[in-house]
Amino acid sequence: MNSQDLFIPGYLDLYRTGELERRAEEATTRLSHCAICAQVCKVNRLEGEIGVCRTGRLAVVSSCGQHYGEEDVLVGAGGSGTIFFANCNLACVFCQNYDISACGAGQETTSRHLADMMLNLQTRGCHNINLVSPSHVVPQILEALVLAAGDGLEVPLVYNTGGYDALPTLRLLDGIVDIYMPDFKFADDETGERLAGARRYSTVAKAAIREMHRQVGDLIIDGAGIAHRGLMVRHLVMPNHLEDTRKITEFIAKEISADTYVNIMGQYRPAHLAQRYPELARPLKRTEHHQAISIARDAGLHRLAR
Repeated sequence: MNSQDLFIPGYLDLYRTGELERRAEEATTRLSHCAICAQVCKVNRLEGEIGVCRTGRLAVVSSCGQHYGEEDVLVGAGGSGTIFFANCNLACVFCQNYDISACGAGQETTSRHLADMMLNLQTRGCHNINLVSPSHVVPQILEALVLAAGDGLEVPLVYNTGGYDALPTLRLLDGIVDIYMPDFKFADDETGERLAGARRYSTVAKAAIREMHRQVGDLIIDGAGIAHRGLMVRHLVMPNHLEDTRKITEFIAKEISADTYVNIMGQYRPAHLAQRYPELARPLKRTEHHQAISIARDAGLHRLAR
């Protein structure tokens, strides 16, 4: 699982051959009948029409900076270079960042400005560029990446997603994204639609995670403890939903890989609209989090984040 070899992000090879620019152009063309994320709204975002993500031609960036609150394998000494995109393609009723995800707090950002953000984060010593909630702005990211790669970007890309990703878009990212980090919250489609506004959520997330693992495999960590390439899965444990934890961890262990690096997240608290849902209207108990970790281990997962 460890490698101390010099890591070169895949997007650099694609940039040198012109393939990165070609994919950016193809992705941008798809905005005219948008099916970039799994919501498949089919609006013309090139002309300013908006769908579920409420984002038109330009990406909306809420913030960017060195972040030390991510998993240790992303943070290291220099931090993870996070860029937070507003207007998430999910509508989780319990979202703790609803001002960004639901209310759109942020500024429209050109591809040049987005590229400069990436380069600035690299200059500040960040180990990676961590794209948070990127599913609906892949074309804009790729346009910026062409510019950034041409100006010297050379750190891994982290695709930090809610997991509601369209397969055709993920296939455009093959060889570009170094680390996929989806969150897999709900084990059945009905719950995903009820609590996150996402039709066929579990079905979509499973297919997306399979494709992500096909592209990058299990997580590779260097001798300094920094991740360079591979799949990481987050699972937010919620009160009264330990059955979701069991089904999700069994899926990962049996159908993806028992060597998958998984973060069983215990920081749930009721936020946004959660008080309207009795099952979610209280914080997670410490005992529930411990039980969720035991469930993951019983499923066969052994690379659990600390």
